[in-house]
Amino acid sequence: MPRRRRKWIGCLASYSGRSNNMRYLVLLFLCFSAIIAYIQRTGVNSVKQPICGDLGINTEDFGIIGSAWLVGYALMQVPAGWLADRYGGRNVLAALAVVWSILTGVIGWCTTFEAFLVVWFLMGMALAGIFPCAAKLIGAWFPDTEKAMASGLLGSATMLGNALAGWLTVRMVDDLKFSWQTTYVAYGAIGVFWAGAYLLSIRERVGPQAVSTPMARADWTRMAGSISLWLLCGQQFFRAGAMIFFINWFPVFLREERGFTQKGAGDGAFWVGLAAMTGGICGGFFSDWLFRRTGWRRLCRQGIALVGMTAAGGLVLASRLISDNSVALAIFMVGAFIASFGGVSGWTVAIEFGGRRIGVVFSMMNMAGNFGGAIVNFVAGSLTERTGSWDAALLVVAGVFFVDSICWVLLNPKQPLFVDPALPVDDTGIRVGEPPARRGDFEEHHEPR
Repeated sequence: MPRRRRKWIGCLASYSGRSNNMRYLVLLFLCFSAIIAYIQRTGVNSVKQPICGDLGINTEDFGIIGSAWLVGYALMQVPAGWLADRYGGRNVLAALAVVWSILTGVIGWCTTFEAFLVVWFLMGMALAGIFPCAAKLIGAWFPDTEKAMASGLLGSATMLGNALAGWLTVRMVDDLKFSWQTTYVAYGAIGVFWAGAYLLSIRERVGPQAVSTPMARADWTRMAGSISLWLLCGQQFFRAGAMIFFINWFPVFLREERGFTQKGAGDGAFWVGLAAMTGGICGGFFSDWLFRRTGWRRLCRQGIALVGMTAAGGLVLASRLISDNSVALAIFMVGAFIASFGGVSGWTVAIEFGGRRIGVVFSMMNMAGNFGGAIVNFVAGSLTERTGSWDAALLVVAGVFFVDSICWVLLNPKQPLFVDPALPVDDTGIRVGEPPARRGDFEEHHEPR
């Protein structure tokens, strides 16, 4: 065997044998869960026409279905976060994945608007646990110098799932001649398979952040009085409200406003989703890289978000002035990239700010985001149905991005909301007494700013 090959095999064996590298397997499973969940969630948008035809509904009714999902998702955020904090992210995530995947399959048997609405609402409630559980697992497994990277990869997985949803669903329906009902039964089966593989492969993290004591009244009071938490929820309300255009409406927008075919709209949504995915990955790595070199948390988190949200709003406005479809699609791709590049900061700050209550703090933020998404989703659908144009909806999306940037100007949490007494936090934000494996490879001390 060549010497160089023996060297690489030895390195891989040594790497895989380190117990602390289990966190990367955890992240891999979390990313796959996000991809599957977003395919299940957003694939319906690429088959809107056959769904509306079978159920006898219009665009406004379809928007109501999407908003019902978001309301169910938002209402279950805090209970799901509490479950993750109380019982650990691993088991709660697996159980909820089975439930939401079964409900995804049940969609295939819905023959009326009312049945679809109820099942989609319940599916949203079940899927609400995915990101509070994921945030809990990232907080337990990853050091501060890798949290933005992990958050960026997870957020990018949602964008990849969103991109694949349109591309895959259209090809299953148009090329493979599956009905949309059969397609959704298949999507549900994939989710159940993931849950089984996840339980067999991942153990619960044993440590201070893995499982917490029940929430006390003082904890809820502290959360209610935290201006930083209100601002964190506010930025997510507006960011998710703006991003819902790319998640729920973009393929519909391409067909109805830009004249794309159903397959062309699915392909366009794929490229925009791919750009958003790449932005999330780049934003996560860049934020951690900058933090390791400056130690300045406000610049690395809030600064990146401020630039990203402002630029994204400007690009959405600019797209209205472009008549060429290819150029407009390129502008949307850049906008989605920049929005996701800056959007990583929301997840990262929530994980750092949550302390021992990551699940509940993250779920509060995510709940606000989904109420924002539900409102903007409904407003966009209603404006388009009533005006016959997407111009007003694009103005709303751009304005929401700009308001989100104001939240980031004001947001500056100085320390975690719930510091774990077993692992106090020093001035740099690193937990004193944390084992070297949790602190990451970068060990220099940075002066706080």
